[in-house]
Amino acid sequence: MTTASTGTAATAVTEAGARPLHGKVALVTGGSRGIGEAIALRLAADGAAVALTYRSREDRAAQVVKQIEQAGGQAWAVRADSADAEDVWSGVAGTVERFGRLDILVNNAGAGVLGPFEGLTLEDIDRVLSTNVRGPFLAAQAASAHLPEGGRIISIGSCMAEHIAFPGGTLYATSKAALTGLTKTLAKELGPRAITANLVHPGPIDTEMNPADGESAPMQAGLTALGAYGQASDVAATVAHLAGEGGRYITGASIAVDGGFAI
Repeated sequence: MTTASTGTAATAVTEAGARPLHGKVALVTGGSRGIGEAIALRLAADGAAVALTYRSREDRAAQVVKQIEQAGGQAWAVRADSADAEDVWSGVAGTVERFGRLDILVNNAGAGVLGPFEGLTLEDIDRVLSTNVRGPFLAAQAASAHLPEGGRIISIGSCMAEHIAFPGGTLYATSKAALTGLTKTLAKELGPRAITANLVHPGPIDTEMNPADGESAPMQAGLTALGAYGQASDVAATVAHLAGEGGRYITGASIAVDGGFAI
């Protein structure tokens, strides 16, 4: 497990002002790029100290940390593979050790293997399920020991868990659908402690992994009601709402940020 703390990021952190998460600490898994990066930056802009994990892109993680620090926030990046149980536990423990507490867990790290059902290997299955299902389960389990009253667990799913518009996503959809059961059960079990658990399902979002000018982009955009890709900041805004005071009475919910993909 290694850490990073320097670099620049493309997405700006807003100026200090109303900071609804001031004094809170958030852990965002897979926070070095794409949706995770946008979530880390938004939570920091809202006043939270942010820990973020990354698997391989130390340089990108360092950029996010520097962006937050340059805006006057606190951030820390730690190498932790969400498919590795020890890394998951260390990421949570390291966050608490670094910042003294943990208020918000965002299970964002994910892996995807798309292709015909018949061609999926055991290695593919183990990698995706370990990252997308076991990782969030273990992170929530570890975080629950530290979350105070009013704590938040927010997981990032996928529109493919609700609507299968094209073949080839069997394994990915299976893994993301599992988060619905996890989220609803966490909400019931942790509700007596006033800890909420919610699930956000992004649709086609413009990221490096799925760019809005990519080969399949016209098809994906055409499957949405709005006829367009969303931005990572759209997902981050919903996560920020759930993490803040406005989300205190929302739990066990699955919220689509998908431009109408799943309708």
